[in-house]
Amino acid sequence: MTTVVVTKKSGFVCIAADTLATYGDLRESADLIANSDKLVQIGDAWVAPTGPASAQLVLKHFVAGYEELPVLEDIDSIFDFLNTFQRALRDDYFVQGKEDSGDDFESMRMELIIASPGGVFGAYPQRSVQEYRRFYAFGSGAEYAMGAMHAAWDTAVSAEELARIGIETAAKFDLGTGLPLSLRTIPLRETSDPREASLFDTAGSRETRLDEANGHGISNGHSNGHSNGHSSGVR
Repeated sequence: MTTVVVTKKSGFVCIAADTLATYGDLRESADLIANSDKLVQIGDAWVAPTGPASAQLVLKHFVAGYEELPVLEDIDSIFDFLNTFQRALRDDYFVQGKEDSGDDFESMRMELIIASPGGVFGAYPQRSVQEYRRFYAFGSGAEYAMGAMHAAWDTAVSAEELARIGIETAAKFDLGTGLPLSLRTIPLRETSDPREASLFDTAGSRETRLDEANGHGISNGHSNGHSNGHSSGVR
């Protein structure tokens, strides 16, 4: 299981994820697993999948085949990408596309949360796309993260601080979420709502991991939810 969040505040968007993987009752933390970062870069955007543990590998492998990386900056461009991705999931990655006999469309069997210069978005298993005004969360600890970010919205000074609060709270209460966290921040390209973004900067995206022991950041540089794991395990 996992928790991933996106936030938008003060001219920046942020995406963050925990780093815990689980396999049945076995918890695989970041000090054991080398590839524990759950964030995937697609052009100027960062994406965090929830679902089977192979979701991250599949997404990375699929994107690596692009000569020109897709632009994920609005609902329409994300939906176009998802339709192409769905064909590959069925034909190249052998995803079982039906979750329920009542489904209207084939399923991706994963959710994607997205942060880009165009804003913050979520993509659901049957490829519906939503744009979020302030923040959102997917995964096993999403309810804890959402509540914490809602409570902290007025006092958090940045998108990064808000995202940290979401993941840290989920890790405290959800057994399937664990620190350290990883995150990326991206400057918004433009905004039409001064309450959502009032400060702009030309800085590029930054990579940050939170040290679980001392809580200091180290900078280096529902619809259908699914468990994210190694077959029966989750990530």
